[in-house]
Amino acid sequence: MRVIILGCGRIGSGLAARLGYAGHSVTVIEPVAAALAHLPEGFRGRTLVGDVLDRRLLLEAGIDHQDALAAVTPSDDVNIVAARLARLVFRVPRVVARVYNPRAAEIYRRLGVQTVCTTTWGISRIAELLSYSELEPVASLGSDVDILDVAVPPLLVGRPVSVITVPGEIQVAAISRGGRTFLPQPATRLEAGDLLHLVVLTAATDHLVALLRQ
Repeated sequence: MRVIILGCGRIGSGLAARLGYAGHSVTVIEPVAAALAHLPEGFRGRTLVGDVLDRRLLLEAGIDHQDALAAVTPSDDVNIVAARLARLVFRVPRVVARVYNPRAAEIYRRLGVQTVCTTTWGISRIAELLSYSELEPVASLGSDVDILDVAVPPLLVGRPVSVITVPGEIQVAAISRGGRTFLPQPATRLEAGDLLHLVVLTAATDHLVALLRQ
């Protein structure tokens, strides 16, 4: 994959390093030359210094032949303008913009710009960890969906998987039992010692707690 990353702060440099290590062709554009020092030693991608909204610089970076672009500068406005420019003018297939303002993120999402709102994600994760420490996620899918590993409570032993399944909110993705992991059916009976691998909408965590305590 050929990808341009706009901004070389902590997120931009980390993203560039990760994609580079994975074998992708990475070009980083950063207005401040000194910020390129955030890139790890041995980074093999291309770096350019200048205005990330400069059309000539973007063309020099090959934006019209890229598979993806990530706009992760410190400015919401710059990231959104760059993302829309990449999508609407240069027809880059995959574009993501990092924004801090949750309202702006939702507005631009409706306009077709894929956004990652670190503020919303941070609020959701901190609130969840403070309120539901017993259900600490093993992974998060964006800011709205978590993957949880939960041991079957004694009161649910012998009951079907369907009792803790809520369409669109809570799904039992897999069960680990006796050294093996399998995909359950709604009628699969829960057994003592089962470890449930759940996919849960963050907003439904309270509902999950209630189901586990029934």
